[in-house]
Amino acid sequence: MIGGAVGAAVGSMLGIGATAYGVTGLFGFLITTNFIWQYAIMLVVSFVVAFVLSWIMYKDKPKAAPEAAAADAKAAPEAKEPQIPTVKCEKGKIYAPIKGNVIPSAKIPDETFAAGVLGEGIGIEPVLGMVFAPFDGEISSTTETKHAIGISSPDGMELLIHVGINTVAMNGDGFNLLCAEGDTVKVGQKLMTFDIDKIKAAGYSTTTAVLVTNSDDYSGLDIKEGACELLDCVVTCKA
Repeated sequence: MIGGAVGAAVGSMLGIGATAYGVTGLFGFLITTNFIWQYAIMLVVSFVVAFVLSWIMYKDKPKAAPEAAAADAKAAPEAKEPQIPTVKCEKGKIYAPIKGNVIPSAKIPDETFAAGVLGEGIGIEPVLGMVFAPFDGEISSTTETKHAIGISSPDGMELLIHVGINTVAMNGDGFNLLCAEGDTVKVGQKLMTFDIDKIKAAGYSTTTAVLVTNSDDYSGLDIKEGACELLDCVVTCKA
C-alpha cells in the first residue's frame, strides 16, 4: 500500500495521464501511450519502495522446535482420573462433588455466600480440579461462564455448585463443562473440570460453594468438616 501510494505521488508529479479507464500495473502501458517512460518510472518506484519496506519490516514467525514442543507436553502433568467409589444415594444426603477440605458456608471468603443469601451449605477448598455429581438428579442450570452448576434431586433438594470466588470474571477461561441444562445425571458422574492453577494465577480463591439453595425447606443441615475424599457424605439435610 505504501509502495503504491509513493508511486502514485511520483505519477502525479510527472503529470501522467491515461487515454481510458482500465487495469493498471503492467497492463497500464496500453492506456498511457503518451507517458510510457514516465509510467515505467512510476512502476519502478512503487516496486522498489514496496520491496525495501517488506525486506526491512517483515519477519518470519518463530516455529517451535518439535523436540521442545514434545518436552513441554511431557513436562505438563495430566490430572489423573480419581477412582470413583460406589455410592448408593440416600434422601437428603449430599456427597462431596470435589475432593478437598470442607468448611462451613459461613467461612467462605465471600459475603454473599457466607451470609447465606443463596442458601446454607459448605465450602470446599479443592485439591483436584474436577466436579462430580453429588447425588442422582437433573442439571437445572449452567452458566455461560462455565463456573457454576445447579442440580436438583428427585426429592426436591436444589443445590448450587459454584467453583471459586468471583470466577465469573474469568469468562470461562480454565473451565470445561461436561453437562448441559436438562441432563439427568448419576452420583459420581463427572460434570466439570477446572484449572486450579489458572484460577489462582488470576488472583481468585478456588474455594467452591456447595449450597442448598432451598435450605429453608429443611430444619437444618449436618455438616462434616475437614478433609474429604470424593463422594464422602458431607451434608445431611434434616427434614
